[in-house]
Amino acid sequence: QVQLVESGGGSVQAGGSLRLSCKFSTKAYSKTCMAWFRQAPGKEREGVAQISPDGGYTYYIASVKGRFTISQDYTKNALYLQMSSLTSEDTAMYYCGARAWDSGCTVLAEPAFPYWGQGTQVTVSS
Repeated sequence: QVQLVESGGGSVQAGGSLRLSCKFSTKAYSKTCMAWFRQAPGKEREGVAQISPDGGYTYYIASVKGRFTISQDYTKNALYLQMSSLTSEDTAMYYCGARAWDSGCTVLAEPAFPYWGQGTQVTVSS
């Protein structure tokens, strides 16, 4: 069982930065793929970034690559998403998700993730 709690969302002007945090509780963190998703009003939830258990593999969707950085700190049981150069297109509810590691962490699709946090809202004003 994995429990996830996001924080760090808020309102920011275009060009600004935010860091999202996700506290997770699992005894199997070394075998868990962690990811950030987002859902804008009227749109489907989309995967944004994913990280492997050892942190050696990260993946970003094209629209955030170079602006967002996913990281994790097992000493704090935390997953992070550092976001910079934010635009209005980044406005959404952000969720962290977790799934069991199989042979990799390359699948970034909502149905593959059974564990979710409650979300944290990010609003970027232009």
